[in-house]
Amino acid sequence: MAKPDPLLAKISTDTYLGFDFGVKKIGAAVGQATTGTASPLQTIRAINQAPDWTTIGKLIQEWQPAGIVVGISRQQDGTDNPVTPRMLKFCRQLEGRFNLPVFQQDETLSTFEAKQLLFDEVNVNATKLWAVQDQLAAQLILQSWLNDPNHTSAKG
Repeated sequence: MAKPDPLLAKISTDTYLGFDFGVKKIGAAVGQATTGTASPLQTIRAINQAPDWTTIGKLIQEWQPAGIVVGISRQQDGTDNPVTPRMLKFCRQLEGRFNLPVFQQDETLSTFEAKQLLFDEVNVNATKLWAVQDQLAAQLILQSWLNDPNHTSAKG
């Protein structure tokens, strides 16, 4: 029997998935704590305003993350906005369905920042922007979490 590769084991437990939750679309990103980098993966379309659990499950199966990071938006004064309760429900469902730790990350302005980056700096047209802004927002959310030295204690 072949010995398990310790480097491969380290990589698999070092991986995190990030999600930018939206009622119509959910952006997905992947990142590694060791390298401190996140990359956009895909945009997942909602099914009847509910998460596409099949696609999310496939991502989790493929990447085998140590945890999941979900962007949570609130008003500037810290109170919930209309979508915050749905984001929190998404976090609970992820944790319950996949038995993984789910970390909440402030996503204030992440979609706006993603749009600005794509539109201003990369000159992406509006149609392409709509298709990729959520996965870039997920990347920004996950990158912010990876950059936070206290991120492992930020479980929501």
